[in-house]
Amino acid sequence: MKQFAIIGLSRFGQRMLEELLGVNCEVLIIDKDREVIEIYKDKVASAYVADAINEEIINNLVPNTIDAAVVDLGDKLEVSILVTNYLKKMGVKKIIAKAETDEHAEILHLVGATQVIFPNREAAKRIAPLLISSLLFSYLPISRELVIAEIKVPGELIGKTLIEANLRQKHRLNVVAFRKENDSDYSYFAPDYRLEEDDIFLVAAKEVDIESYTGTEMAEKGKQRITGLFKRFFTRFKEPEKK
Repeated sequence: MKQFAIIGLSRFGQRMLEELLGVNCEVLIIDKDREVIEIYKDKVASAYVADAINEEIINNLVPNTIDAAVVDLGDKLEVSILVTNYLKKMGVKKIIAKAETDEHAEILHLVGATQVIFPNREAAKRIAPLLISSLLFSYLPISRELVIAEIKVPGELIGKTLIEANLRQKHRLNVVAFRKENDSDYSYFAPDYRLEEDDIFLVAAKEVDIESYTGTEMAEKGKQRITGLFKRFFTRFKEPEKK
């Protein structure tokens, strides 16, 4: 059974915990807020009320054999940097840390984080393209360039087979599967299947090619403005620093 540690139960840390509670794994949590620990203590393998800034506490409470550690100390940037470094020195192989700024992220990488997360920024990046293009139903960046997206079949392709549409050659879009607009189940294309108005492609492609095909490329400035609005919105309601 895999073992994970979550150090700091701010908003992102709590969401990660709730996701992990739904799978077969052991979770250890540390936070200095007793009220937060009380909420989850009976749902996890181990729960500790402790101040993570103390290196000895981290060394004593977190096994260096855990599969991964998640660090979310809210807006305590210095503490998150220290804790990330403590875990690195202990030999924890996978350290996922939440960053508040680009500078914060750079330091987290330098001191040992194997992955740095910007939850608000990444949420905005996923949502903004959906607002801009009527063809996009979902949009998930999975690396710097590669995106998986759901794209509604445009009118000019209705009645054609996937071979006749020739999306890979014409637009560099790799169609993985399709579903009907009011159905969540995906199916593979039969060679003779002709596209219908309510079909939605599941495609994998470079971000630039999906943007070009769905019409979001010409609205890059608009996307940046929307992304900025989301970031400002989340910042406005940012969780206050714990006392």
